[in-house]
Amino acid sequence: MWSPQRIAIVGSGSVGAYYGARLARVADVAFLMRRDLAAVRARGLEIRSVAGDFHLDPVAACASTKEIGPVDLVLIAIKTTANNRLPGLVPPLLKPGTVLLTLQNGLGNEAFLAEHFPGHGILGGLCFVCINRGEPGVIHHLAHGRVEMGSWNRPETLAPVAELFLKAGLDCQVLPDLGLARWRKLVWNVPFNGLAIAAGGLDTRRILDDPALVERTRALMSEVIRIAAALGHTIPVSFAEANIAGTREMEPYQPSSLIDHLAGRAVEIDAIWGAPLRAARDAGVAAPELERLHREIGAATGAAPH
Repeated sequence: MWSPQRIAIVGSGSVGAYYGARLARVADVAFLMRRDLAAVRARGLEIRSVAGDFHLDPVAACASTKEIGPVDLVLIAIKTTANNRLPGLVPPLLKPGTVLLTLQNGLGNEAFLAEHFPGHGILGGLCFVCINRGEPGVIHHLAHGRVEMGSWNRPETLAPVAELFLKAGLDCQVLPDLGLARWRKLVWNVPFNGLAIAAGGLDTRRILDDPALVERTRALMSEVIRIAAALGHTIPVSFAEANIAGTREMEPYQPSSLIDHLAGRAVEIDAIWGAPLRAARDAGVAAPELERLHREIGAATGAAPH
Protein backbone atom coordinates (compact mmCIF):
# COMPACT_ATOMS: atom_id res chain seq x y z
CA MET A 1 0.00 0.00 0.00
CA TRP A 2 1.31 3.44 -0.97
CA SER A 3 2.46 5.57 1.94
CA PRO A 4 3.92 9.11 1.91
CA GLN A 5 7.29 8.73 3.59
CA ARG A 6 9.04 11.71 1.99
CA ILE A 7 7.31 15.02 1.27
CA ALA A 8 8.24 18.17 -0.65
CA ILE A 9 6.62 21.53 0.06
CA VAL A 10 6.44 23.68 -3.07
CA GLY A 11 5.54 27.16 -1.91
CA SER A 12 6.77 27.70 1.65
CA GLY A 13 4.80 30.83 2.42
CA SER A 14 2.41 30.97 5.35
CA VAL A 15 0.29 27.95 4.38
CA GLY A 16 3.10 25.74 3.07
CA ALA A 17 5.44 26.54 5.94
CA TYR A 18 2.80 26.00 8.62
CA TYR A 19 1.42 22.69 7.38
CA GLY A 20 4.87 21.53 6.28
CA ALA A 21 6.31 22.26 9.73
CA ARG A 22 3.52 20.34 11.41
CA LEU A 23 4.06 17.38 9.05
CA ALA A 24 7.85 17.55 9.57
CA ARG A 25 7.33 16.51 13.18
CA VAL A 26 6.13 13.08 11.98
CA ALA A 27 7.63 12.69 8.47
CA ASP A 28 10.63 13.55 6.29
CA VAL A 29 9.76 16.96 4.82
CA ALA A 30 11.83 19.19 2.53
CA PHE A 31 10.84 22.81 1.84
CA LEU A 32 11.39 24.71 -1.40
CA MET A 33 12.12 28.22 -0.13
CA ARG A 34 13.00 31.55 -1.59
CA ARG A 35 12.49 34.62 0.60
CA ASP A 36 13.07 32.89 3.95
CA LEU A 37 15.76 30.45 2.80
CA ALA A 38 18.76 32.02 4.52
CA ALA A 39 16.90 32.74 7.76
CA VAL A 40 15.47 29.23 8.02
CA ARG A 41 18.81 27.61 7.27
CA ALA A 42 20.39 29.73 10.01
CA ARG A 43 17.70 29.66 12.70
CA GLY A 44 15.09 27.08 11.76
CA LEU A 45 11.35 27.62 11.37
CA GLU A 46 9.36 29.13 14.23
CA ILE A 47 5.61 28.52 14.45
CA ARG A 48 3.68 30.82 16.79
CA SER A 49 0.33 29.11 17.02
CA VAL A 50 -2.90 29.15 18.98
CA ALA A 51 -2.50 25.38 18.99
CA GLY A 52 0.91 25.63 20.68
CA ASP A 53 4.18 27.27 19.65
CA PHE A 54 7.07 25.16 18.41
CA HIS A 55 10.45 25.57 16.76
CA LEU A 56 11.57 23.27 13.94
CA ASP A 57 15.35 23.06 13.69
CA PRO A 58 17.11 21.85 11.63
CA VAL A 59 14.95 22.31 8.57
CA ALA A 60 15.55 20.75 5.14
CA ALA A 61 15.30 24.15 3.39
CA CYS A 62 16.25 23.94 -0.29
CA ALA A 63 16.79 26.46 -3.06
CA SER A 64 15.60 24.19 -5.88
CA THR A 65 13.49 21.11 -6.44
CA LYS A 66 16.56 19.40 -7.96
CA GLU A 67 18.17 19.74 -4.54
CA ILE A 68 15.17 17.99 -2.98
CA GLY A 69 14.90 15.15 -5.50
CA PRO A 70 12.13 12.56 -5.93
CA VAL A 71 9.53 12.29 -3.17
CA ASP A 72 6.35 10.37 -2.41
CA LEU A 73 4.10 13.40 -1.93
CA VAL A 74 4.34 16.92 -3.38
CA LEU A 75 2.37 19.48 -1.38
CA ILE A 76 1.70 22.52 -3.55
CA ALA A 77 1.02 25.78 -1.73
CA ILE A 78 2.22 28.46 -4.15
CA LYS A 79 -0.25 31.14 -5.22
CA THR A 80 -2.29 30.22 -8.29
CA THR A 81 -0.82 33.28 -10.00
CA ALA A 82 2.44 31.29 -10.16
CA ASN A 83 0.95 28.07 -11.54
CA ASN A 84 2.81 28.62 -14.80
CA ARG A 85 6.02 27.87 -12.87
CA LEU A 86 4.88 24.40 -11.79
CA PRO A 87 5.70 22.56 -15.06
CA GLY A 88 9.33 23.58 -14.51
CA LEU A 89 9.44 23.15 -10.73
CA VAL A 90 7.72 19.82 -10.16
CA PRO A 91 9.41 17.25 -12.49
CA PRO A 92 12.58 16.77 -10.35
CA LEU A 93 10.29 15.74 -7.48
CA LEU A 94 8.53 13.00 -9.41
CA LYS A 95 9.00 9.27 -9.55
CA PRO A 96 6.54 6.47 -10.33
CA GLY A 97 3.77 6.69 -7.77
CA THR A 98 4.39 10.28 -6.63
CA VAL A 99 1.14 11.97 -5.56
CA LEU A 100 0.47 15.72 -5.79
CA LEU A 101 -1.69 17.52 -3.21
CA THR A 102 -2.74 21.11 -3.92
CA LEU A 103 -3.64 23.34 -0.97
CA GLN A 104 -4.33 26.31 -3.26
CA ASN A 105 -7.37 28.57 -3.32
CA GLY A 106 -10.02 28.74 -6.00
CA LEU A 107 -11.08 26.49 -8.85
CA GLY A 108 -9.19 24.58 -11.53
CA ASN A 109 -6.00 23.63 -9.70
CA GLU A 110 -6.50 19.86 -9.75
CA ALA A 111 -7.34 19.93 -13.46
CA PHE A 112 -4.18 21.98 -14.13
CA LEU A 113 -2.02 19.42 -12.30
CA ALA A 114 -3.70 16.47 -14.02
CA GLU A 115 -3.07 18.07 -17.42
CA HIS A 116 0.62 18.74 -16.79
CA PHE A 117 1.50 15.64 -14.77
CA PRO A 118 -0.49 12.77 -16.27
CA GLY A 119 -0.15 9.41 -14.61
CA HIS A 120 0.23 10.85 -11.12
CA GLY A 121 -2.33 10.87 -8.35
CA ILE A 122 -3.91 14.28 -7.73
CA LEU A 123 -5.50 15.30 -4.41
CA GLY A 124 -7.06 18.59 -3.40
CA GLY A 125 -7.07 20.14 0.05
CA LEU A 126 -8.95 23.15 1.39
CA CYS A 127 -7.35 24.96 4.34
CA PHE A 128 -9.74 26.73 6.70
CA VAL A 129 -7.14 28.66 8.63
CA CYS A 130 -6.11 32.16 9.69
CA ILE A 131 -2.39 32.37 9.16
CA ASN A 132 0.15 35.04 8.28
CA ARG A 133 3.86 35.31 7.62
CA GLY A 134 5.90 37.25 10.14
CA GLU A 135 9.57 38.12 10.03
CA PRO A 136 11.73 35.71 7.99
CA GLY A 137 11.40 32.17 9.35
CA VAL A 138 8.36 32.95 11.54
CA ILE A 139 4.75 31.93 10.89
CA HIS A 140 1.80 33.27 12.91
CA HIS A 141 -1.11 30.80 13.16
CA LEU A 142 -4.00 32.88 14.52
CA ALA A 143 -7.07 30.63 14.38
CA HIS A 144 -8.63 27.47 12.96
CA GLY A 145 -6.60 25.03 10.83
CA ARG A 146 -8.97 22.37 9.50
CA VAL A 147 -8.11 20.75 6.16
CA GLU A 148 -10.86 19.24 4.01
CA MET A 149 -9.37 16.82 1.54
CA GLY A 150 -10.61 14.94 -1.49
CA SER A 151 -9.35 12.93 -4.47
CA TRP A 152 -9.28 14.04 -8.09
CA ASN A 153 -8.22 10.75 -9.68
CA ARG A 154 -6.61 8.27 -7.26
CA PRO A 155 -8.94 7.72 -4.28
CA GLU A 156 -6.71 4.99 -2.83
CA THR A 157 -4.04 7.59 -2.05
CA LEU A 158 -6.38 9.82 -0.04
CA ALA A 159 -6.56 7.89 3.23
CA PRO A 160 -2.78 7.57 3.76
CA VAL A 161 -2.32 11.34 3.29
CA ALA A 162 -5.22 12.18 5.59
CA GLU A 163 -3.83 9.77 8.19
CA LEU A 164 -0.48 11.56 8.04
CA PHE A 165 -2.17 14.92 8.65
CA LEU A 166 -4.05 13.45 11.61
CA LYS A 167 -0.84 11.93 12.98
CA ALA A 168 0.69 15.43 12.84
CA GLY A 169 -2.13 16.68 15.06
CA LEU A 170 -3.98 18.48 12.29
CA ASP A 171 -7.75 18.56 11.97
CA CYS A 172 -8.28 16.74 8.68
CA GLN A 173 -11.58 15.66 7.18
CA VAL A 174 -11.91 13.43 4.10
CA LEU A 175 -14.73 14.43 1.77
CA PRO A 176 -16.22 12.24 -0.96
CA ASP A 177 -16.90 15.26 -3.21
CA LEU A 178 -13.87 17.45 -3.88
CA GLY A 179 -15.95 19.82 -6.01
CA LEU A 180 -18.29 20.45 -3.10
CA ALA A 181 -15.33 21.20 -0.85
CA ARG A 182 -14.01 23.77 -3.34
CA TRP A 183 -17.35 25.59 -3.51
CA ARG A 184 -17.76 25.53 0.28
CA LYS A 185 -14.41 27.31 0.61
CA LEU A 186 -15.48 29.89 -1.98
CA VAL A 187 -18.48 30.81 0.17
CA TRP A 188 -15.99 32.53 2.50
CA ASN A 189 -13.18 33.41 0.11
CA VAL A 190 -15.28 35.22 -2.49
CA PRO A 191 -16.76 37.86 -0.17
CA PHE A 192 -14.08 38.31 2.47
CA ASN A 193 -10.98 38.20 0.26
CA GLY A 194 -12.79 40.30 -2.32
CA LEU A 195 -14.44 42.98 -0.18
CA ALA A 196 -11.23 43.40 1.81
CA ILE A 197 -9.66 44.77 -1.39
CA ALA A 198 -12.69 46.39 -3.06
CA ALA A 199 -13.73 48.31 0.07
CA GLY A 200 -10.31 49.89 0.44
CA GLY A 201 -8.12 47.57 2.51
CA LEU A 202 -10.39 46.34 5.30
CA ASP A 203 -9.85 43.44 7.68
CA THR A 204 -12.68 41.02 8.49
CA ARG A 205 -13.77 42.92 11.61
CA ARG A 206 -14.19 46.20 9.71
CA ILE A 207 -16.14 44.43 6.95
CA LEU A 208 -18.56 42.97 9.47
CA ASP A 209 -18.87 46.28 11.32
CA ASP A 210 -20.30 47.87 8.15
CA PRO A 211 -24.00 46.94 7.60
CA ALA A 212 -23.79 47.59 3.86
CA LEU A 213 -20.77 45.29 3.50
CA VAL A 214 -22.48 42.61 5.60
CA GLU A 215 -25.39 42.69 3.16
CA ARG A 216 -22.98 42.43 0.23
CA THR A 217 -21.31 39.50 1.98
CA ARG A 218 -24.65 37.71 2.33
CA ALA A 219 -25.56 38.41 -1.30
CA LEU A 220 -22.21 37.11 -2.56
CA MET A 221 -22.46 33.98 -0.41
CA SER A 222 -25.97 33.37 -1.72
CA GLU A 223 -24.78 33.63 -5.31
CA VAL A 224 -21.90 31.21 -4.71
CA ILE A 225 -24.32 28.72 -3.14
CA ARG A 226 -26.70 29.03 -6.13
CA ILE A 227 -23.88 28.54 -8.65
CA ALA A 228 -22.67 25.48 -6.75
CA ALA A 229 -26.20 24.04 -6.72
CA ALA A 230 -26.49 24.46 -10.49
CA LEU A 231 -23.32 22.36 -10.79
CA GLY A 232 -24.70 19.64 -8.52
CA HIS A 233 -23.03 20.71 -5.25
CA THR A 234 -25.62 21.29 -2.53
CA ILE A 235 -24.62 23.73 0.20
CA PRO A 236 -27.28 24.60 2.79
CA VAL A 237 -28.22 28.27 3.06
CA SER A 238 -27.41 28.07 6.79
CA PHE A 239 -23.74 27.53 5.83
CA ALA A 240 -23.48 31.20 4.88
CA GLU A 241 -24.67 32.48 8.25
CA ALA A 242 -22.42 29.98 10.03
CA ASN A 243 -19.45 31.41 8.10
CA ILE A 244 -20.40 34.96 9.05
CA ALA A 245 -20.88 34.02 12.70
CA GLY A 246 -17.56 32.21 12.81
CA THR A 247 -15.78 35.18 11.27
CA ARG A 248 -17.30 37.53 13.85
CA GLU A 249 -15.73 35.38 16.58
CA MET A 250 -12.25 35.76 15.08
CA GLU A 251 -9.76 38.46 15.87
CA PRO A 252 -9.51 41.10 13.10
CA TYR A 253 -7.87 39.29 10.18
CA GLN A 254 -6.43 40.44 6.88
CA PRO A 255 -7.32 37.85 4.21
CA SER A 256 -4.44 36.57 2.11
CA SER A 257 -5.59 38.38 -1.05
CA LEU A 258 -5.51 41.70 0.78
CA ILE A 259 -2.01 40.99 2.08
CA ASP A 260 -0.85 40.22 -1.46
CA HIS A 261 -2.50 43.40 -2.77
CA LEU A 262 -0.99 45.64 -0.10
CA ALA A 263 2.44 44.11 -0.74
CA GLY A 264 2.17 44.80 -4.47
CA ARG A 265 1.98 41.11 -5.39
CA ALA A 266 -0.39 39.58 -7.92
CA VAL A 267 -3.80 38.68 -6.51
CA GLU A 268 -5.44 35.33 -7.34
CA ILE A 269 -8.26 37.03 -9.23
CA ASP A 270 -8.96 34.34 -11.78
CA ALA A 271 -8.93 31.35 -9.43
CA ILE A 272 -11.12 32.92 -6.73
CA TRP A 273 -13.51 35.19 -8.71
CA GLY A 274 -12.98 34.68 -12.43
CA ALA A 275 -13.45 30.90 -12.53
CA PRO A 276 -16.66 30.93 -10.42
CA LEU A 277 -18.02 33.73 -12.59
CA ARG A 278 -17.37 31.72 -15.75
CA ALA A 279 -19.03 28.72 -14.12
CA ALA A 280 -22.09 30.87 -13.37
CA ARG A 281 -22.30 32.06 -16.95
CA ASP A 282 -21.90 28.53 -18.31
CA ALA A 283 -24.65 27.28 -15.96
CA GLY A 284 -26.97 30.18 -16.76
CA VAL A 285 -26.99 31.48 -13.19
CA ALA A 286 -27.28 35.23 -12.69
CA ALA A 287 -24.49 36.52 -10.44
CA PRO A 288 -24.61 40.33 -10.53
CA GLU A 289 -22.86 40.78 -7.17
CA LEU A 290 -20.01 38.50 -8.20
CA GLU A 291 -19.68 40.35 -11.52
CA ARG A 292 -19.58 43.68 -9.66
CA LEU A 293 -16.96 42.47 -7.20
CA HIS A 294 -14.84 40.99 -10.00
CA ARG A 295 -14.83 44.38 -11.75
CA GLU A 296 -13.99 46.23 -8.53
CA ILE A 297 -11.05 43.96 -7.71
CA GLY A 298 -9.73 44.33 -11.23
CA ALA A 299 -9.95 48.10 -10.95
CA ALA A 300 -8.33 48.17 -7.50
CA THR A 301 -5.42 45.95 -8.56
CA GLY A 302 -5.01 47.27 -12.09
CA ALA A 303 -5.55 43.78 -13.50
CA ALA A 304 -7.06 43.29 -16.93
CA PRO A 305 -10.49 41.60 -16.74
CA HIS A 306 -10.75 37.94 -17.77
